Amino acid sequence: MAGTARHNGTVDEAVQHYIDAIGAANRPLFDRLHGLILGAYPDAVVALSYGMPCYRVGAHRLFVGAWKHGISVYGWQQGREAAFTARHPGVKTSKGTIQLRPAEAAGIGDDELAGLVRAALGG
Repeated sequence: MAGTARHNGTVDEAVQHYIDAIGAANRPLFDRLHGLILGAYPDAVVALSYGMPCYRVGAHRLFVGAWKHGISVYGWQQGREAAFTARHPGVKTSKGTIQLRPAEAAGIGDDELAGLVRAALGG
């Protein structure tokens, strides 16, 4: 991946530019997920891939993208998110993607989100 950077408390310029462009309504949710990912995987490589931040741990990848109404999370093998979506049936999903709106995510604890991260990145 071009422009990859191992996390060291900062992210590379391209990723930071993406983060800085996230709208104020969705930025706290992005920051929450970003913090959970790097808290659990401080050695994750963070880079832009497919136009959004990608967190890479070994062969595993987790993509976190902002959209108009929230944050989308992509990257686990099909079915690894099943327990999460069963507990949160109101969260919009499609093949390999979970779309989180800030209001919905406010009712989901950090432990739940961290479990989703582990489902994608291993552990």
